[in-house]
Amino acid sequence: MAYSAGDTILDDEYNAFVANSSSPFGYNHFAGTGATVYGLGQTAIDQVSAGGLINASQWNALFTGITNIANHTNDTITSRSSVSAGDDIDIASAIAADLATLAASVAAGSPNATALATSSALQTQTSGSEGWNASATQEVSVTFANANNMRFFFNGGGKVRITVGIVAAATSDKDTAYANLGTALGNLDIASLATTRSGSGETLTTNNLARGFQDMTTSYQNIIKLTSDNSGYTGNNIEIFAKTTGGTGASGAATVLTIKMVATDGAGDDQYTDGNTDSVAVGAKDTPKMVTTLFTLTPTTAQGLGTAYGISASAAVSNSVAD
Repeated sequence: MAYSAGDTILDDEYNAFVANSSSPFGYNHFAGTGATVYGLGQTAIDQVSAGGLINASQWNALFTGITNIANHTNDTITSRSSVSAGDDIDIASAIAADLATLAASVAAGSPNATALATSSALQTQTSGSEGWNASATQEVSVTFANANNMRFFFNGGGKVRITVGIVAAATSDKDTAYANLGTALGNLDIASLATTRSGSGETLTTNNLARGFQDMTTSYQNIIKLTSDNSGYTGNNIEIFAKTTGGTGASGAATVLTIKMVATDGAGDDQYTDGNTDSVAVGAKDTPKMVTTLFTLTPTTAQGLGTAYGISASAAVSNSVAD
């Protein structure tokens, strides 16, 4: 069927393309406010009144919106030109297919989006001293102005990144073990539906990298645990957890994401001095200062978005060691 400017039969179909809030999702649901895994915070397209005419300008607004989102998500869609009054508009099936493609990309957290700006270090937590005996714990957080902005950030491909490293006055074998763990972790990027690490190696003891922002709760969720494969230090590890201040599912109340790094020294190699006949440990274990650094990868307007959303603040939440 050919649809022409001036037809009155198209109002309900056009409005479905624009505003459906259930599958097949309309443009406003995945590109506008949406809910949960849908919504990019873009300007909504107006619907047509029941029985109203579908003007060329209204079709063009939908075409432009689809093209802009596809540019950001890097999806291939049907090539279209602007229409004028009197043109035939024979594109209903193609629009439905393109809307489905874009909705799926947004629901996946726009994994192919490349218009992302990597921040400089927002927070750097460094242990107060070397020589902790049991564990070092550091927490950092990002805060968004509201829950919608947080969803828009992650739905648009935004990520929260941490890295883990060390500072040591004189590098020992144990220091090296922790440095190697940080290198193996690499850039740990928490995205909408999953987490990735850019590093490799060491022993992947716990793998919950399938967890992303949408999986977070108000209690810490384990994301990854790496254990040293260095000889003599296979009891040493680093572990990453994350939580939010509110639900990320139907309630969608989260505004803060907090990430916790825990380094554990399980090597059991207390230092002793010559002549210590009581075999009492008089020196701390030779552990380094641990360093956790926070970054963000924020969607930008460079490839189609009219408005991009980022964090409103970051914080160093805690920094402690246990002996």
